Amino acid sequence: MPIVKRTPQSLSGPSITVSSAKRARIIYGLLLLVSSVFIIRLFYLQVIRHDYYRQAALDYQLKEYQIPAERGVILAHNGSQTTPLVLNETKYTLFADPIYVKEPEKHAVELAAIIQGDAGALVSQLKTPDTRYVVLAKKLSREQHEKINELDIAGIGTREESYRTYPQGSLAAQILGFVNDDGNGQYGIEQALDERLQGVPGELKAITDARGVPLVSNPDNIVTEAQTGEGVTLTIDLGMQRQVEDLLKAGLDRAKSSSGSALIINPNDGAVKAMANYPSYDPANIQNVINLADFSNTAVSSPLEVGSIMKTLTAAAAFDQEVVAPSTSFYDEGFVLIGDRKITNVRYNPGTQTVESVLVNSLNTGAVWLLKQIGRGDINERARLTWYDYMTKHYFLGTTTGIEQAGEAEGYIPSPEDTGYGINVTYANTAFGQALTATPLQMAAAFSAIINGGVYYQPRLVDSYKNADGEENMQAPIIKKRDVVSRQASDNMVGLLQRVVAQNIPAATRAGYSVGGKTGTAEIARPSVEGGGYYSDRFNGTYIGFVGGDRPEYVIIIRVNEPGIPGFAGSAAAAPIFRDVSNMLLDNFGVTPKSQ
Repeated sequence: MPIVKRTPQSLSGPSITVSSAKRARIIYGLLLLVSSVFIIRLFYLQVIRHDYYRQAALDYQLKEYQIPAERGVILAHNGSQTTPLVLNETKYTLFADPIYVKEPEKHAVELAAIIQGDAGALVSQLKTPDTRYVVLAKKLSREQHEKINELDIAGIGTREESYRTYPQGSLAAQILGFVNDDGNGQYGIEQALDERLQGVPGELKAITDARGVPLVSNPDNIVTEAQTGEGVTLTIDLGMQRQVEDLLKAGLDRAKSSSGSALIINPNDGAVKAMANYPSYDPANIQNVINLADFSNTAVSSPLEVGSIMKTLTAAAAFDQEVVAPSTSFYDEGFVLIGDRKITNVRYNPGTQTVESVLVNSLNTGAVWLLKQIGRGDINERARLTWYDYMTKHYFLGTTTGIEQAGEAEGYIPSPEDTGYGINVTYANTAFGQALTATPLQMAAAFSAIINGGVYYQPRLVDSYKNADGEENMQAPIIKKRDVVSRQASDNMVGLLQRVVAQNIPAATRAGYSVGGKTGTAEIARPSVEGGGYYSDRFNGTYIGFVGGDRPEYVIIIRVNEPGIPGFAGSAAAAPIFRDVSNMLLDNFGVTPKSQ
């Protein structure tokens, strides 16, 4: 059989044809498989997992924005009406994203013309590409906001912001406080009630456009509405506040004093009706304040050695202890020795005195004698412990009153248990208002308790709160203690204090009404770095008193810091302001006259 030899070409030809067809089938199969997997995956993603990935995409696109809550307004009484003291006003902040601003020189000129700004400064701000957010101006009006929007400049925007506005100007500024640029209350009511006034911010989760501006109408946006802060109505009477501020300023000018305070409180419920300080400030222009102390409500934040107005509290405690009566007499030598220390009166008037003359003549020796009677004849542990108990647990000195004001001071009451040298001298000094400190508000609240029948009402500035739904929550008076002193002790004090006024400032008396009070002149303590003790030529003047008919209706306390006129600070500087304020109340604010 012949042998046929295949050439390489004949061997390879059929093999190549078979391999190509097989390879094509494999590739086709792979494509079909990949397509099937892709289709199945698309089905899985678009149908089965559609909602999940849609939400994930939205979450990526949605940006969160805080919606500021509108701050609660502050009102005050104005006769039978209420009048706004603090409201909110919408202003606009101008900002830029410099990356999007293509013609900074041109746009700076356009913006400067609207905001009355410096075009050169704006150019510099618009040429800061490393910064994505630059504030160009604040507190722009709606008109300015609309003009800026009409320019339609890429990278330029405005944002609404709420600012406090003060319809009554600087009236009651230190009671109110202000709101800083971060939206936080500072000083006064604004800080003390910041949490209630602030409200609860809302939240906007919104799709944004290419410039990052929220698309407000997008149905995928999520909005949680802001909750407006609580509104507050104060116990203050605006007419009374305005007149007290004017009378205080006039009285300080007469006394050549640079600062002082005046306060009016209702002794029968603790409501503060007026609280004035000088100097004051304009809360709408806090940037103009040079001395930060001007922000403080010194009637509650600045304690002082109160001087002889403290004798009213000493006498009330002695009456309550039933160790003296108004007519109880003693022989006063014009000085008293406590250990080796001599306590004297401003005027040397030895002779027989009574409890009434202790107050009428403001006898330091008489106040020490009253404290001795509490100790059953001496200043001893019994006298110290009993008097300390009255000061801290009856009159609530040495602790804050709890009034709705930021920065309230506690004051200082020395411990009765200090066995060191001079403790009896220290306590003798407290009987006439030295060696301790208290704020005018603390003294007004304590004094109220000894002339209203013996009830201590917590001082308060808030009459009511109103929530966002308009529901008003009236604030009831808070009684911290009954039987501060007995009714008899209180009646004794009311009668004595009227006789003090009749003899010392008859111009403050008014037929058919009851007016009572007491002066105070206190030496100013010298700092320890200057050797301690007291200055011999620097004094603060105080006056505390009441006006009413059958019962006291208003308590008034006056503080005059370092008057520059001759005479005792209390009688020469503070008493005339008390006279003016008491007459103002009797003339204008419906004090009920005596029934007989």
